[in-house]
Amino acid sequence: MQQLFKNIKGDRLIWAIAALLAIFSFLPVYSAASNLAYVGGNTNTFAFFVKHFMHLFLGFTIMYGVHKVPYRYFRGLSMVMIPIVLVLLVVTIMQGTTIAGANASRWIRIPFVNMSFQTSTLASVVLMVYVARYMSKIKDKKISFKETILPLWMPVFLILALILPSNFSTTALIFLMVVVLVFLGGYPIKYLAVIIGTGILALVLFVLVAKAFPDAMPNRVDTWMSRIENFSDGGDTEADYQIEKAKIAIASGQLTGVGPGKSTQKNFLPQSSSDFIFAIIIEEYGLIGGLFLMVLYMWLLFRIVIVAQKSDTIFGKLLVLGVGFPIVFQAMINMAVAVELFPVTGQTLPLISSGGTSIWMTCLAIGIILSVSSKREEIKGKEGLEKTEDNPLEILSETI
Repeated sequence: MQQLFKNIKGDRLIWAIAALLAIFSFLPVYSAASNLAYVGGNTNTFAFFVKHFMHLFLGFTIMYGVHKVPYRYFRGLSMVMIPIVLVLLVVTIMQGTTIAGANASRWIRIPFVNMSFQTSTLASVVLMVYVARYMSKIKDKKISFKETILPLWMPVFLILALILPSNFSTTALIFLMVVVLVFLGGYPIKYLAVIIGTGILALVLFVLVAKAFPDAMPNRVDTWMSRIENFSDGGDTEADYQIEKAKIAIASGQLTGVGPGKSTQKNFLPQSSSDFIFAIIIEEYGLIGGLFLMVLYMWLLFRIVIVAQKSDTIFGKLLVLGVGFPIVFQAMINMAVAVELFPVTGQTLPLISSGGTSIWMTCLAIGIILSVSSKREEIKGKEGLEKTEDNPLEILSETI
C-alpha cells in the first residue's frame, strides 16, 4: 500500500476529494438499493453494494492508469477516438431501444460480459479533449470562421446530432461546455454567436421534424416539452411525482437528517440511487450532509482552476477546464433538479450515484486532470533539483 501511495502523482487534494466522494457514496447507494431490490424482485440488497464497489474500484483503476499517461498523448488520442466515438454512437442509436414507448437508445451492450455502456458519456470526454487540442493549436493564430467549420465544428455537431434523439439534457450540457471552452480559448464572440444561433436553429428544426414524423422518435420530444412545460406551470406527470417525492425527502431531512438508511422516500422515489440520490442524502444526513457535498464539489472546482492556472501549456490549461468543468456543472444540475430549480434531466451525481458508465467516465476525466498536474510537479521537481545542484546556498537562504 505504501508503494502505491508513492506512485500516486498529481494534485493530492483532487485525489482526496475524489476519495471522499466515493466513500461517502456507499451508504446512500446501499440505502437506496432496498428500493431497487424490491422493484427487481431481489431480496439481496448487499449485491447492489458490491456492484457499486466494483464500479468505483474499476473507476479508480482507470483514474490511476490515466494519470500515469503524459497528457500530451491525449492530443493524438482525441484525433483517433473521434471516429471511433462516432461509430459507437451510430451503433447505439441504431439499436432502437424503447422504454415505455420512448426512444432510449443510450446504451450499447458489451458482448460476453453482460454489461451496458452509455456511449454519450465517453463521447463527451473525447470531444472536450479534441476541442481543447484544436483551440490550443490555433491560439496564437488569426482565427477565420470558415477555417474552423470542418476541423472544429463538424465533429461537434455530428456527435451532438447522434446524441440528441435519445438524450437532450446531455446534448445541451456538452454543447454548453464546448461553447464555454472555445470562449476561454479565445474564439471570437461574433463567430461564437453564429454557432449558438445555428445550434438553436438546428434544435428547433429537429423538434419540428420529430413532431411531424412521430414514429421516427417515439414520444421523446414530447417528453422534453412536457418536462419544461410542467416545470414552468405545474402538472400531474411522472416528472412532477418525482419532484414532489424529492421535496418531501428534503423537507423530512431538516438540519441533521433522519439517519443513515432510515429514508422512507427511497421506497417511493424512482431513480433514488441515481438521478435523485441527492434528495435521499439530505433526508438521511440533513442539510449538513447536503452542504458537505456542495463544499466538496466547489472545492474540486477550485482545485481544477488551480491546476489549469499552473499548467505550463495552453493545451494543458484548456484540457483541465474542458474535462473538469462538466463534472462540477453536472453535479450542480443534479442538485438543482432535486430542489426544483431545474427541470428533470436524468443527469447523475458524479462519483455518488450508482451506475458504471458515469463513474468510469468521471474517473477518466479526473485522471486526465491529474496527469496535467503531475506533469507540473515533475517540472518543478526538475527545476528544484537543477537549482540545488547549481547553487545549494541559494536554496538554503530562500528556505531560511
